[in-house]
Amino acid sequence: MNQLEILRENLGQCDEIILDALLMRNRIVEDIMSYKEAHELPIIQPEQEARQQDWLNGRIDGKRHKKEIIDVFSSITHNSKRIQARNLFNYNIFLIGFMGAGKSTISDYLSTMLAMDVVEMDQIIAQRQGMSISDIFETYGEQYFRDLETNLLIEMQSKSNVVVSCGGGTPMRECNVIEMKKNGHVVLLTAKPETILDRVKDNHDRPLIENNKTVPFIADLMEKRREKYEAAADIVIETDNKSALDICEEMIHRLRALDQN
Repeated sequence: MNQLEILRENLGQCDEIILDALLMRNRIVEDIMSYKEAHELPIIQPEQEARQQDWLNGRIDGKRHKKEIIDVFSSITHNSKRIQARNLFNYNIFLIGFMGAGKSTISDYLSTMLAMDVVEMDQIIAQRQGMSISDIFETYGEQYFRDLETNLLIEMQSKSNVVVSCGGGTPMRECNVIEMKKNGHVVLLTAKPETILDRVKDNHDRPLIENNKTVPFIADLMEKRREKYEAAADIVIETDNKSALDICEEMIHRLRALDQN
């Protein structure tokens, strides 16, 4: 056996060690999830992720191939989150609620902390149409836009473990609610009109309130939608004065409780 063959054999042995370690690590990730649920502990623990990052930075400080090692560990962490997410949810999560209720914030947080794929309905539709939501309304009318929403929800039937951030008017159509519940749970995020106004006052891609950014107008529109929002929802979560972590933890525990009934 020449030197090259010896080196390749050593490399293969390293690969075996890495593979066995990854398989063991993934099993431990699942065991940790089971322990957290059994003892009603927080599922999302950003402080633990920060500790792991500090450990890694300390271990590779001054070492060769630092960039490549960080890249590998980033992938390991990402896939560990994916394992957690799949253990939690084998279905899609549809976030509904009035504009500014926190749908985009919460979907982004779940994407970061659980590596869940996110579909922002308004963003996808705008990209596909090559124009803003406001321009779609102005050019083609609201009915055209609502049909695009329904078609996108139908597309979601082929996916799972995805967070879908719905447009504010999406649950107003009964057929949309039916599509959402075929392979997911519907989470209604709510907030006070004053909170909504504070969150959307500087945004100019909200055609329904662009010229009526007042608390009374928002409160009236919210009330008109409230009945259908609540009818569509599997759970309702208030977002006023709560952090994204608090909202996500409440949502996870309530969805898990729903699944167990």
